[in-house]
Amino acid sequence: MKDIINDIQIAVAEAVKEIYKTDIAPEDFLVNPTKKEHQGDYTLVTFALAKALRQAPPKIAADLGDYLATARPWISDVEVIQGFLNISLGDDYWSSRLGEMKRDPNFWKPAMPKEKVMVEFSSPNTNKPLHLGHIRNILLGWSVSKIFEACGHEVFKVQIVNDRGIAICKSMLAWMKFGKDQTPEQAGRKSDHFVGDWYVRFETEFVKEYTLWQSTDEAKAIFEKRTDRDLDTPAFFKSYKNKYFNTISALGKEARELLLKWEAHDEETIALWKKMNGWVYAGFDETYRQLGVDFDKLYYESETYVLGKGIVEEGLQKGVFYQKNDGSVWVDLTDDGLDHKILLRSDGTSVYMTQDVGTAQVRYDEFGAKRMTYVVADEQNYHFQALFAIMKKLGAPYADGLHHLSYGMVDLPEGKMKSREGTVVDADDLMRTVIDEAGEAAAEREEVDDDIIRMIGMAALKFFIIKVDPRKRMTFDPKASVDMHGQTGPYIQNAYVRIQSILRRAESSDSGYAGYVVNEDEKLLLNMLGQSAGIIENAARDYSPAVIANYAFSLAKEYHRYYHEVQVLKAESEAAKNFRLQLIETIGVVLKNTMDLLGIEMPDRM
Repeated sequence: MKDIINDIQIAVAEAVKEIYKTDIAPEDFLVNPTKKEHQGDYTLVTFALAKALRQAPPKIAADLGDYLATARPWISDVEVIQGFLNISLGDDYWSSRLGEMKRDPNFWKPAMPKEKVMVEFSSPNTNKPLHLGHIRNILLGWSVSKIFEACGHEVFKVQIVNDRGIAICKSMLAWMKFGKDQTPEQAGRKSDHFVGDWYVRFETEFVKEYTLWQSTDEAKAIFEKRTDRDLDTPAFFKSYKNKYFNTISALGKEARELLLKWEAHDEETIALWKKMNGWVYAGFDETYRQLGVDFDKLYYESETYVLGKGIVEEGLQKGVFYQKNDGSVWVDLTDDGLDHKILLRSDGTSVYMTQDVGTAQVRYDEFGAKRMTYVVADEQNYHFQALFAIMKKLGAPYADGLHHLSYGMVDLPEGKMKSREGTVVDADDLMRTVIDEAGEAAAEREEVDDDIIRMIGMAALKFFIIKVDPRKRMTFDPKASVDMHGQTGPYIQNAYVRIQSILRRAESSDSGYAGYVVNEDEKLLLNMLGQSAGIIENAARDYSPAVIANYAFSLAKEYHRYYHEVQVLKAESEAAKNFRLQLIETIGVVLKNTMDLLGIEMPDRM
């Protein structure tokens, strides 16, 4: 369904063609809401047309005004002020807009050519539970998927689970050394949290070991031989920590040996790896259910790390890549403003880039999707620039459809989070916190159903994160997120609940609203409703659910104002009541559907 401005643009384009025998695309006409001090609903600005039409702007405005007032019955009046044409729309036009929305249940959706689209999001490590950073990733990925579906695309939601590597081995080793065969059930811990505890325990034991080592003669000798003489003792040992882990640490040696056993398919090691990963997956699934998300396909790095080698070999034969004397394979990306990237090590093993090249091809073979979106934090911007450049050099048919939805990190009011120290805010704990906050807010009013409190709490969490432009770093404040009077999910839910309350109390009526004179507030609301499809299309184009979040808030805000200023059930006439009931019902439809695109449920009562 076209919005009101688009209706006017089309009418103006037809008028220009009729009067001046010139074709100008409708979207090239500048139409804005009329300023309050002037008469009219919308204003056409004609100054940019002077050159193409070879007329002065006031003459263009007058010609178009005369034509439109005669040829378009839904335009009730026009007014020319220099190069501006103020256009008033008739009451029948506004009523017909509302009628069109009632007749078309999908009026709020954009009409776009159908495409196959893949969205990768979440993609956690199996050495720890999902945390606040993952929540932003998951909510963005899920919402973008829903937005693409609303645009008519066939969407495949996937994730790649990082289930191998030294971090996983740290959790495994800590459990082997200190766990005494304990299970999550025995510990009374959610299973992914249980595994995360052992990751933190490893770091705790490692820090103890490293701290003790720093007082040894070996450590003192290394400190005396440091090349950067400006580093004092604390700064040096902070910078030396990783090297210590990889060359001296007893715990580090055990973890590396465990990784080698995994790579050699040692049966006992593989069995433990599967058991602990199984615990993590069970915990992840519970968190995903709470967040209301699911996936069409899961990939595992333990399987994908072997992918891509064949593509690299083929690229080498075609001269896309080059080989160094040590046998390693590289690609020159300097023409793309990047550098030289390694694709295969000298021993023939792959790197992350190799895996991503192979995984992209496998996904294309499986789904046929020429658009692939990777939801990954902005720390990986360079990686994806390089990946997309490589796929273009290889001539992949989907190369132009690759997109990195890069998002900023999430902080708490207390500051940054650190996984190894155990200071990360777990996703489960955060969800529990906002639901508790919602419960406390509800307790101040009256007793509320637990499921409604859950909806309010999850709306608070999701909306507070999604409303921020993905590219911006943000701070999440649980208490502010449940504010019923702020720019929050519960504020929008409250608008929807008010609408449902009025509709429940309304007596059904078959009579219409012919002859009703639409007021300015209703024109504004109808205009906003008509923009919904364009808003969703813009959100899809910009990969930004924030566009929809802010639209939903603006619509809810205008409705709250309308609610306080205009009578619905006690309207001055039957036509007014019928019109307003249909109007608020339509507002409710748009609020519910746009919030659903953000993964947010709308309760009927609060």
